[in-house]
Amino acid sequence: MLTHTEGIDRQALADWYRRNRQRSARLFALIAPEAYYDRPIPLRHPFAFYEGHLPAFSFLVVDERALGEPPVDARLEKIFERGIDPATVRDADGHTRSDWPSKTEIEAFGRACDARILAAIARARLDNPGVPRLVRAQGVYTALEHEPMHHETLVYLLHQLSNDKKRPVQQKHRDTAPPENDFVEIAAGTATLGARRDAIPFGWDNEFDEHRVSVGQFAIQRFPVTNADYREFVKAGGPVPPFWIERDGEFRLRGVFEELPLPLSWPVYARHDDVQAYADWKGARLPTEPEYHRAAFGAPSGGERAFPWGAHPPSSEFGNFGFARYDPEPVDAHPSGASAWGVHDLIGNGWEWTSTVFAPFPGFEPMASYPQYSADFFDGKHYVMKGASPVTALELIRRSFRNWFYGDYPYMYAKFRLVLDR
Repeated sequence: MLTHTEGIDRQALADWYRRNRQRSARLFALIAPEAYYDRPIPLRHPFAFYEGHLPAFSFLVVDERALGEPPVDARLEKIFERGIDPATVRDADGHTRSDWPSKTEIEAFGRACDARILAAIARARLDNPGVPRLVRAQGVYTALEHEPMHHETLVYLLHQLSNDKKRPVQQKHRDTAPPENDFVEIAAGTATLGARRDAIPFGWDNEFDEHRVSVGQFAIQRFPVTNADYREFVKAGGPVPPFWIERDGEFRLRGVFEELPLPLSWPVYARHDDVQAYADWKGARLPTEPEYHRAAFGAPSGGERAFPWGAHPPSSEFGNFGFARYDPEPVDAHPSGASAWGVHDLIGNGWEWTSTVFAPFPGFEPMASYPQYSADFFDGKHYVMKGASPVTALELIRRSFRNWFYGDYPYMYAKFRLVLDR
């Protein structure tokens, strides 16, 4: 291998890779052995796939495709190359297989991939302007951000697994009186969406290019809609959210590891279709992606911030993210995380739905290291989500990051707040 050190902190990259793998191991350890081949979300592969996919993807992106190295195991790489995102269970059933490798084989494959990836991080030329997949070290950053995305997916799968098939994590839960959820006036102004390609070390292709959008005056709820708020809608005939259970005439919440009395001060997690119905019931609407940016990162002075709370990097002081816990908290639990306008809980405690259909920004180019990452989902059926959930990794929290899901998808951790026109 060629050695190239300019602009690359190899130790930091290796530490990040090991950190990812350690969290993966902790998550897989929560699954009972008899559930290893279960598909608790029918639209997804079984747990076994993901244990092989995470190291396989990293190896394929960095070593095999960017650096031109020979395979670790071509058969297993093909099996674990890519996940699925079908629209229906019938489509997902087309990916069913009965010949998944054994856990022992998958773990050995993962260790072999890990060794090759760490060797590449230590010695290979990771930043090579002459190779599209290595421009500004795109390949290694793709691998490093891909794994924590799947950590969130793994928790979604784990959440749907019956409690007798997982090993619980002990958490302390707090519920308080829901705060008054008034509307905050946001003055007309400019929202900066996306990022400049030379301004951040790495971004996914849908984050580029940076552009500015004029946003008219509007009012937005100070806090996300709580379970208490949404319960009134259910009483009026609205759809029951996916994580609620009715027992003996009372609603309860299915947490990741336990069933809880419905925490009224926590944000409600709901499908986009459901929250749109709630907005119609309230005579309001969901924010657009530019409006979310204006409320989260704009300021009455006219400037913009890196994060709602300012320039400090994300920490538990500012929100519920980064695996500090698995379940939500009260929507007013992190006053230090409020935006310059006084809007709370914009990052963490659940992604936030917008009304914006997921589409490319002007100047979009598919990324060399993962060209289908965004392009496969520019179908008019996915909606942009912003912010972060409790199980979103710190490395993914940046202003330009965009998430997206189908409008009827019931498994993700997504909250919302309403907007009024002015």
